[in-house]
Amino acid sequence: MKETYLGVEVSPLTYEGIVNEIENRMTRHEQSTIIAVNPEKVIVANRDPQVKTLINESTFQIPDGVGVLLASKLKGGKITSRVTGVDMMGRLLDFAALKGHSVYFYGAKEEVVTKAIAEIQKERPLLLIAGYTNGYEKDEAALVQRINDSGAKILFVALGSPKQELWIKRNLMNLPNVLVFQGVGGSFDVFSGMVKRAPAFFRKFGLEWLYRLGSNPSRIKRQMNLPVFLWRVLIGKK
Repeated sequence: MKETYLGVEVSPLTYEGIVNEIENRMTRHEQSTIIAVNPEKVIVANRDPQVKTLINESTFQIPDGVGVLLASKLKGGKITSRVTGVDMMGRLLDFAALKGHSVYFYGAKEEVVTKAIAEIQKERPLLLIAGYTNGYEKDEAALVQRINDSGAKILFVALGSPKQELWIKRNLMNLPNVLVFQGVGGSFDVFSGMVKRAPAFFRKFGLEWLYRLGSNPSRIKRQMNLPVFLWRVLIGKK
C-alpha cells in the first residue's frame, strides 16, 4: 500500500522488496518504472501537475530523501528506510548480473558514461552490457531503435529530472522489450568516480544533504524545501 504526501505517492518497499517485485513483474513481461522522490521533487510536483502525474504514474516511487522518511514517521507510515536512486541502480545492476539480464545506459557526457560502465564492470564482470548512448543524441527515433536492437531488458536514463522521466514516458510503448526503466539523475557521475558520495557516516544517518550543503553552501535555497515539505505534511496542507 503506497503512502501519499501532499498528493505524491511513495512506495514503502525496501531495496529487496522492489527487486523481488521487479523480478516477478519481469516473469510476467510487465514493464516497471522507478522514480526517486524527495522533498524538493514533491514541492515541484505541487507546482507542476505534469511532474505530479509523472511521479504517480510510476510503478515504484522510491523514498530517496530523508524528508520522506521523516514524513512517514510523523504520519505513522511504514517507510522505515531510504531507498536512494544511486543505490537502487546498484541493486538493479547486481540483480541483472545475477540473472543474466542485459542493461543499457543512456545519458551524461561520453567520458562519464564510458567511465561509469568500465567501473561497473570491474565490480560485476558477469554483467551483460547491451550498449550505451551519451546524453547528446539528437535523433530520438534512432536511439529507440538502437535500444530495441540491443535486446536490453533494463534501461538507466541519466538526463536529470523531469527530463529523464518525460523521455521514459514518451518512449515506454516504443521499447516493448525493455522491462525496467530507471531515471538515475547524476548516478553515472557517481559510478564513474567523478563525483564523490558523502562519507558512509552521513549516508547511514540520512545526512547526505548536510554534507552536500557544507560542500556547496549555495544549495541552501534548495535545502529549504525540507522544512517547508515537513511543515506542510504536518499541517496537512496540499
